[in-house]
Parts: sequence; structure tokens; C-alpha cells
Amino acid sequence: MSERLKNTRASDEESSKIIDELTKDLENNVNTQDETEFLVNPDSPEDIPSSSGVGGISDLPSKEEELDRDKTESDTDSIDEESLKDAEVDLTDDQKQERRIIAEQLKVAGNESYKVKDYDRSIEKYTEALKICPLQFSQLRSFLYCNRSAAKMAQQKYSSAAKDCTKAIELDDKYFKAYYRRAQSYEASDKLDESLADFKKMLELDPSHKEALKAITRLPPLIEAKNEKLKTEMLGKLKDLGNMLLRPFGLSTDNFQLEQDAESKGYKINFKQ
Repeated sequence: MSERLKNTRASDEESSKIIDELTKDLENNVNTQDETEFLVNPDSPEDIPSSSGVGGISDLPSKEEELDRDKTESDTDSIDEESLKDAEVDLTDDQKQERRIIAEQLKVAGNESYKVKDYDRSIEKYTEALKICPLQFSQLRSFLYCNRSAAKMAQQKYSSAAKDCTKAIELDDKYFKAYYRRAQSYEASDKLDESLADFKKMLELDPSHKEALKAITRLPPLIEAKNEKLKTEMLGKLKDLGNMLLRPFGLSTDNFQLEQDAESKGYKINFKQ
């Protein structure tokens, strides 16, 4: 057995010291929420701290701003699950339960920070919980990822929030709120096809959900408009390239005309002087 794995052994006395250290800044109340509770009601306007815009999201950043934000975001909230798996090898069942309790308390601390809009601390507490919560408690880990996504959405870190939602869904593929938040994050990131897919999945789980019903009507025209814009931009670039290649011959793309066949729907190119 490696020295690193041996070091994961802890006596009951050492475990107690670990718990005292990790929970010294948490609230004294050890009673935590039931694991079936969510951070907020998915239909509540408090879901994401805004009351306007699509799905409660307003003042969306530009695509460039979000890319810059993703580039500058640190890796401090990344979770190395392989290392966690190795570290848990020698833990007793009691020690794993102790870590679950600590993770629950950290979740409560994250929830409290979220409520007062201290999103940095909220993310920090959820991350601490994920780093100590044993992998076998998949439901709790799913909640932690989804709650952390809400704090990231509040900071308009939509790409990172979507990744957290994906982790939550991997742990619980029926987690309605994770699909909802990921759908919102995707739409805010202009990933409209992915957003529509998640809203459709929401309707599989809850056919009467109002926001999902609105979204499947709202998003298709936006997707079509986006695709048309991309098509126009692509054709413009191809035309510029064609003109560059034809210029030495005294020609341009204006000398070629695309004509669609009414029956076959195919295209033919006509040359005109």
C-alpha cells in the first residue's frame, strides 16, 4: 500500500480534530436540510437573482465577455474525483459518515452565503463540501454541484455553471432543477440548441412546467435566425475567398449565379459575362 494511502488512516481522536477544524466557522446548528430539499424553488423569481429577462436572467454578458470570464476563472473549484477515490480507500464507514456530516454542514453554510448574495463564499463552501463528501453519497454530491451552479449563474459564469449542472445530472439523471439551470445557462451562453434540448427534457419530467413550455415556443425561431445568420456569414466569407481566387482571371463571384431547381431542390451554377 502506498505511503499516501496509509496517511489517510485516522484514529477516532484524529477524526474528531478534523471535524472541529473544518466546522469551526459553521453555524452551531448541526441539523441540516433533508437531502431532498433544494436550495430554492425552481419556479421562484429568486432562483437566479434577477426578475427580468429570459428564465430570470437579465443583463447577459456578451460572448466575448463570457469567454474572458471563463479564461480568467481559476481552477480552485475543480474536483479531482480520482484523488478522492484513492483517499477514501482506507476510510472506515464511520469516518465516511463523519465526512458526510461535515459536507452537509458546509452545504448549509453555502446556502446561507447564497441567501445574503455572498456568492464567492457560497461557491467556496460548496467546493469544500465536494472535496470532503465521500463519492458514495451521490445524491448529496449532486445537490452540491447544482447549488454551486446557482451561485455561478448569479456571477454570470454560465459556462462553468452548465458544467456543474452536467455533473449533477450525471449523478442523478432525473434531477429537474439541474436541467432547468443548465437550460438557462446554455441560453445565456447562446447555446440555443442545447438549451432547447434541456427544456424538452424538463417537459418529459414535468409536462406542465410553464417556463419550459414557453421556451419550446420561444427558442426554435431564435435558433433558425441564428442559423441563418451563420449561413449568411459563411457565404460572405466564401464569396470573399472566391473573389480573391477569381480576380487574376478578371472574374468575380458575380459572374456565377446559383439557381435552385424547383423539383429536385438542388442547385446549378450559371455563368454570366
